[in-house]
Amino acid sequence: MSSKTIARLIVIIVIAILVIIGFTQFGDALSLESLAAQETQLREHQVSNPLLVLGLAFVIYVAVTGLSLPGAAVLTLVFGWYFGFWQAVVLVSFASTTGATLNFLLSRYLFRDAIQNKFGERLKVINENLEKEGAFYLFSLRLIPAVPFFIINPVMGLTRMKTWTFWWVSQLGMLAGTAAYVWAGASVPSLQTLAEQGAKGIISLQMLAAFILLGIFPITVKKIMNWIRPTQDRQDYREAKENVLSKPNA
Repeated sequence: MSSKTIARLIVIIVIAILVIIGFTQFGDALSLESLAAQETQLREHQVSNPLLVLGLAFVIYVAVTGLSLPGAAVLTLVFGWYFGFWQAVVLVSFASTTGATLNFLLSRYLFRDAIQNKFGERLKVINENLEKEGAFYLFSLRLIPAVPFFIINPVMGLTRMKTWTFWWVSQLGMLAGTAAYVWAGASVPSLQTLAEQGAKGIISLQMLAAFILLGIFPITVKKIMNWIRPTQDRQDYREAKENVLSKPNA
């Protein structure tokens, strides 16, 4: 067994241990019911240690999204309530992109075979679309709420997309959806209300309409681009033809 394989196994084992510890030690503590019961203490911690609380929230969100753990949507709502809209948007936006990129890299360098076996057909389709549309394809996927991020992140890790491209496209593509969820959380008066109603209870018709518009937007842009491209191709052909005809004969 090569040193590279041994190192990969060690990293996988460490990640598995961290996930198990996280579930057993902090799973109940991070539930909505538990957080609602400690609402006063959470506010006190925020006042006394604002930077520490922000840093811890960032790490927790990165861990949840980076390891594809359940609860990212609820966590976004909680952060919206806890930090307020603007602070939570910045925090969740960068934490979610960092976690997504971590998941992307784990798939590329540690879990390639497992992801390939599980999502082989989807990977083929994604590669074909990336060849046609480039980074815009990832951007459109980020805007469609029906496409789970826990599928997008690892599958993209097996493509030829550069890490930097994945990061900035994800940062832009997820921003609108992040803002919508954070706004919903910021509008909740207390965690007890959120715990009683759940994530579905506070999603309004306006928010659903916003998500529908987000899904329609990339499709509309794609159709416009497809309409422009043939027109541009014809224009380029005419200009090239005119340049050739305008040149004097040798």
